[in-house]
Amino acid sequence: MLSNPSVEEANKKAFEKIVSAQPVLVDILPAGKVVPGMTKDTVLHAGPPVTWDRMCGPVRGAITGALIYEGLAKDNKSAEKLAASGKIRFAPCHHHSSVGPMAGILSYSMYVFVIKNETSGNYAYCSMNEGLGKVLRFGANSADVIQRLKWMQNILGPALGKGVRKSGGINIKNITAQALMMGDECHNRNVA
Repeated sequence: MLSNPSVEEANKKAFEKIVSAQPVLVDILPAGKVVPGMTKDTVLHAGPPVTWDRMCGPVRGAITGALIYEGLAKDNKSAEKLAASGKIRFAPCHHHSSVGPMAGILSYSMYVFVIKNETSGNYAYCSMNEGLGKVLRFGANSADVIQRLKWMQNILGPALGKGVRKSGGINIKNITAQALMMGDECHNRNVA
């Protein structure tokens, strides 16, 4: 195997940043209040940059649902027309210090976990999990999906945010380490 000193040095620096990071959940707030560059006509999506006409079906479904959820469209047909019009700005979540799972997207009113790296002071944002079944992150956008998102916006998000703020922050690294030690890979096998 050939050795590349510049790659090895870059990997070493990346590893050191990961090991020294101290991620803390400090709040749960609407994306529009905290995600850099988020506007009412912005939809952030998982994956690399892509235009509406090249997006896969589940991402299109998620975006259509988000436009209805945000009140920018009244139904799927008008949401698709708006998405194709050029009036909605699409961008990868990772260009805005965010992540979107699966066909996951972020829109202005969606509540996000606000994570602060206490070591370097940077922030990252992640959407709240909608649960199982028909969910936006799988491209579902029916009335019950929108209703659940509204409940998360009006009831769940504010309540969880209040609890996190009252706690003074939750150390994510400690929770992750304990879960890993219990055989949980912190994704699908999350019994721990």
